[in-house]
Amino acid sequence: MWEENRTFAARDDSPKPKSFVLEMFPYPSGRIHMGHVRNYTMGDVLARFRRMKGMEVLHPMGWDAFGMPAENAAMEKKVHPGNWTRANIATMKAQLKRLGFALDWTRELATCEPDYYGHEQAIFLDFFENGLVYRKESAVNWDPVDMTVLANEQVIDGRGWRSGALVERRKLSQWFLKITQFADDLLEGVRGLEHWPDKVKLMQENWIGKSEGLQFHWTLSDGEALEVYTTRPDTIFGASFIAVAADHPIAQKLAASNAEVGAFIELCKQGGTTAAELETQEKLGYDTGLTATHPFDNAWQVPVYIANFVLMDYGTGAVFGVPAHDQRDFEFASKYSLPIRRVVSEGDKTESAFHDAEAYTGPGTLVNSHFLDGMDVTDAKRAVIQRAEDGGWGKGQTVWRLRDWGVSRQRYWGTPIPIIHCESCGVVPAPRDSLPIVLPEDVSFDIPGNPLDRHPTWKHVDCPKCGAPARRETDTLDTFVDSSWYFIRFASQPADKPFDKAVAEQWLPVGQYIGGVEHAILHLLYARFFTRALRHIGKLDVAEPFQGLFTQGMVTHETYKSLDGRWLSPEEIRKDSAGAVERASGEPIEIGRIEKMSKSKKNTVDPEPIVDQYGADAVRWFMLSDSPPERDLEWSENGIEGAWRFVNRLWRLFHSVTEDEVGTGEDKELDKRLHRTIAGVAEDVEALTFNKSVAKLYELVGAIEKAQASASRTNAIRTLARIVAPMVPHIAEEAWAAMGQTGLIADADWPEVNPALLVDDEVTIAVQVNGKLRDTLLMPKGAAKDHVEAAALASEKIVRALEGNQPKKVIVVPDRLVNIVA
Repeated sequence: MWEENRTFAARDDSPKPKSFVLEMFPYPSGRIHMGHVRNYTMGDVLARFRRMKGMEVLHPMGWDAFGMPAENAAMEKKVHPGNWTRANIATMKAQLKRLGFALDWTRELATCEPDYYGHEQAIFLDFFENGLVYRKESAVNWDPVDMTVLANEQVIDGRGWRSGALVERRKLSQWFLKITQFADDLLEGVRGLEHWPDKVKLMQENWIGKSEGLQFHWTLSDGEALEVYTTRPDTIFGASFIAVAADHPIAQKLAASNAEVGAFIELCKQGGTTAAELETQEKLGYDTGLTATHPFDNAWQVPVYIANFVLMDYGTGAVFGVPAHDQRDFEFASKYSLPIRRVVSEGDKTESAFHDAEAYTGPGTLVNSHFLDGMDVTDAKRAVIQRAEDGGWGKGQTVWRLRDWGVSRQRYWGTPIPIIHCESCGVVPAPRDSLPIVLPEDVSFDIPGNPLDRHPTWKHVDCPKCGAPARRETDTLDTFVDSSWYFIRFASQPADKPFDKAVAEQWLPVGQYIGGVEHAILHLLYARFFTRALRHIGKLDVAEPFQGLFTQGMVTHETYKSLDGRWLSPEEIRKDSAGAVERASGEPIEIGRIEKMSKSKKNTVDPEPIVDQYGADAVRWFMLSDSPPERDLEWSENGIEGAWRFVNRLWRLFHSVTEDEVGTGEDKELDKRLHRTIAGVAEDVEALTFNKSVAKLYELVGAIEKAQASASRTNAIRTLARIVAPMVPHIAEEAWAAMGQTGLIADADWPEVNPALLVDDEVTIAVQVNGKLRDTLLMPKGAAKDHVEAAALASEKIVRALEGNQPKKVIVVPDRLVNIVA
């Protein structure tokens, strides 16, 4: 019925106030999991509630459909990535529909379809024409067997996750988006995100990473000057060595005449390319034989190493090591027996010799540092920068941790980059009328590497400028590009351009965005960059894409292992009073920790059989119950059975109104409870504290079940159907129809609240004797002190507690407390 009526299709021309509710769209892996169910249930309740509150709600769904898993399936299952992806979309769409989500399927999109990625290519060309795209050589993780660039996550212990080959660090020409151009704005914008979690804002700030530091030079023993940058100039008197990157000019110059240096540089290429990997891999160095003169002491020479933990892409490609106060430097100095000198005092540790098990990186007072001694870290930084600038050997600088976004991927299943390479004209943007540049279907994954590179015809085109034979760019775009603007395409979907500015701006920014905290950095940062870049080129007048952000907790489950160490799924075990055993063998099993559901540990629960057994509404109710939504939710059979029992209680209540005689008369207490529930649930849903609204509904249902037949009870049951409709929409719709109501409950208004019924006219007053609670009184609110005192002293419990003694003093706190001193 919802589908036939297009109930949830959002109207751009609606006069109602607009609300854009969005959950992060899924990757079409083939099955939805309980994490999806929890995420989408939360968004769905909010979307349905806001519709009932009179808003025009955009609540769309699509598919983040490009990426490596589809190519992996193509290699393993001998299927085309497109066929695999589209089959998965069909399955997952049916599963989502079965759960009753109020989604606008008329706006469904899949990033792997030309009618989406063709517009993405147009945006890329817009950025290119406005100087926001460039090409340069960059270090990448290269798998020499699969012949592809690997994402950092695909490098495990220095090896390709699929081939197992030692990964090489290579220089490849890559396309980049100029995200650093917006670094200041991105950082400043974080401070205005009032409806984002503080932890996510902090992660964004740290990733952008604005820092003040010093760029200066050391004079080498061969007379050359070596530039370094540091954010800790205060530690300069703790310098123990200098380290340069393997592709630093100094290293390359030495390698030209020294085979041993060349071999070490090749060894360095096997390491990772990210800061995180550099932190964890074994620190290796090669002593160049060069030394550098300390800027404050001409007699002080420090050795110069080539090191595998320094990258040219970071700073100047050279660092000075302070082992006592940097863990990476500490590990390096420990390995090569270099001095470790304390220069920042932690408490009373002031001696120069450093014997701690790891570096000290906290605050403190400078020691063993000549003119800096006694200063705090901040003042010491300023003092060194000042001396460097006065002496002409350095300059204070602001630097950013943020790097430009490398978007080139050497794989097939992604958006083709709309660039053509011509021998004469160089890099030429593809003509607009050639978009979309569609991926060829006739590709093979039998040979490692990018199928686009070896396709016989696809890459061969004529140059748009000179007409000479040229070739298409065979790299495809990072899939993070696809998800950096999909919310705009949801808001506006013209056929001839990525979006209509005026229509998109009616809906943007997204009012409430819901998704996992694992996307707190890159996806959100890239989306924030995209809106700013589009504003910069005049395509969109929106800076922040997501006004409100909520990061839900994970769905967790116990883990199970057999005696021989195999992970077992919940379906493979049986529990009884004697313990847990493996169903197949009857052998006892080990019950492990409660962890995030994951396929690798087999502790996942498939929603499909759960819906078969308990119904979609029970599953939805369980996802909202018990745990605060930002915390992890433990899946349990008891939990889902409890939710199912409650849904049945609701159904019996609704059914009673359709069969029994409608009651007469009033029940003031029930009326009051009902209206407080209406107001409280509305407040909780807007705050996304669904577990609190669930608790209020349990209380209301309990009160209705205990109440005698009356007009109030009948009204409460009918109203209850509307209150629970966003949470358990299927039985709410059935009840609405069975109770003779017209239309759909999804289109009904949220119940009106009678403000008078929210005001307490009676209060509970505690009565203490000598500080101990002895009784409580139900009194009219604002009752006179002498009336309250008289009621307290007349209480049988108080008379017994006084044991015939006369009170020495009676203290009355209005509407709250009577304290009797005997």
